[in-house]
Amino acid sequence: MKRILITGGAGFIGSHLCERLLNEGNDVICLDNFFTGSKDNIRHLLDNNRFELVRHDITKEYFIEVDEIYNLACPASPPHYQYNAIKTIKTSVLGMINMLGLAKRCKAKILQASTSEVYGDPLIHPQVESYWGNVNPIGIRSCYDEGKRCAETLMMDYHRQNKVDIRIVRIFNTYGPNMDLNDGRVVSNFIVQALKNEDITIYGDGSQTRSFCYVDDLIDGMIKMMNNKNGFIGPVNLGNPSERTILDFAKLIIKLTNSSSKIIYKPLPSDDPSKRQPDISLAEKELNFKPKVDIEEGLIKTIEYFKKKI
Repeated sequence: MKRILITGGAGFIGSHLCERLLNEGNDVICLDNFFTGSKDNIRHLLDNNRFELVRHDITKEYFIEVDEIYNLACPASPPHYQYNAIKTIKTSVLGMINMLGLAKRCKAKILQASTSEVYGDPLIHPQVESYWGNVNPIGIRSCYDEGKRCAETLMMDYHRQNKVDIRIVRIFNTYGPNMDLNDGRVVSNFIVQALKNEDITIYGDGSQTRSFCYVDDLIDGMIKMMNNKNGFIGPVNLGNPSERTILDFAKLIIKLTNSSSKIIYKPLPSDDPSKRQPDISLAEKELNFKPKVDIEEGLIKTIEYFKKKI
């Protein structure tokens, strides 16, 4: 049994991770300031005597004794991370410094939930971990993109200088139950609009591509990365390499929801990536990671969740 801290544990991915690690017999401390996280996501865990919920902001120091830290604290959708851009970059940078300091003090392993956004609008396709990215450092998305890039720098420097035991995963588009209905991401936007038979909004002409990974597959990859004993620290891409256009994705959701929604088009936001597809060959080699849930199966589960929430 391990004592595990999960920052951002009441969020979409964090709540699934809390539940999975509890089911594996660990003590779990869920840390969240509830800016984007929700108690509803972890309410069913509160009666478990191995689960602890703490309201805290990781831009402030936090002291505890733990064996492992999963750092997931940061708003991840553009409307949320652009709402207070300075707070977003503080969470990525100051929060990372605080969590690395904690890991150093108690000799804990620490995993950083980085992002495919470190690649920016990529000039190579699919994206491999050795690619340094094409990121606008002064754009409206920079608070998130550059914050996550700086967090990776801090992870590596604490590892090289202070021998902190680190893991870095770069998460590609993930979906599933516990997503926020109003988080502004493509999966939640399309499903909510389709279930309400409202127009489905596509930004640009819909030719931009994304690769969607079901949350259970992602959690498998994160836990495998934390538990690997072969000295592999990453960074490593975690996602599903099955790529499709946004337009095709919208049509699929209309079909699966049996919706009467029409597709409308609006201007593309600034710095929106034109392509996003992970090369997961490194994860396959080092972690034996391979997504199992296909897009239709995952979307059906996600749609059922959204039906109940709506």
